[in-house]
Amino acid sequence: MALNNSYDARLVQQETAVGAGVQVLLLALIGTAIGMGPAGWLTGLAFAIATWAVLSRALHRSRLRSFGAANRVTLGRAILVGGVTALVADSFQDSPPVTLFVGLTAVALILDGVDGKVARRTGTSTPLGARFDMEVDAFLILVLSVYVSMAMGPWVLLIGGMRYVFVAAARVWPWLNAALPPSTARKAVAALQGILLLVAGANLLPHLVNVGVVALALGLLVWSFGRDVLWLWRTSRVRPARTEQPVRELVAG
Repeated sequence: MALNNSYDARLVQQETAVGAGVQVLLLALIGTAIGMGPAGWLTGLAFAIATWAVLSRALHRSRLRSFGAANRVTLGRAILVGGVTALVADSFQDSPPVTLFVGLTAVALILDGVDGKVARRTGTSTPLGARFDMEVDAFLILVLSVYVSMAMGPWVLLIGGMRYVFVAAARVWPWLNAALPPSTARKAVAALQGILLLVAGANLLPHLVNVGVVALALGLLVWSFGRDVLWLWRTSRVRPARTEQPVRELVAG
């Protein structure tokens, strides 16, 4: 039995290595197609190595027996995000081809709705898979906000940085780590961020319209985060009162 567990663990780790290899292959194809410079190459390779290292460690700690079809979809999406990241890094020197940039980003956004469905249909939903999916989403939004900010200003970075600010704040205020109730509105706002940033990044609309699109994305995100933070704060205030009530009744008795 131990031999089987060890063998399965090696297979799981091999899938992350294959993913890193495919990432390098995608970078090579992009580099050949557009003549990508050092910044794009270094950033893309750093993304591939970091993804492989973090995911391998997470898989080792979770002890999954199988990587799973849903995680393969998310890994494929992460590979596309790595390509977008390399293009954005390279764009500080030369603007990337719009078709390639839009194509990679659009496929990555479309696949965002696939991995969850695959996980539910195959019964392979795991906390690791959900976290992997969320981190890929958050990083793509960050990369897109960096790209759009080059044309509109640093205020756009608030979109990509808000989630990471929330995570940092949760280290200071632990009540932010409480579980949130499911919300269709939250999911819709999160999905719209990538779409709206891609629309602005494609630069097919007049500049003022693009500014309005990005401002809409930021406004929706502020509303969504604000609503969740308020709910978490109110919940944190109610919880201590509930735990103190039995103690008061015991003293009174």
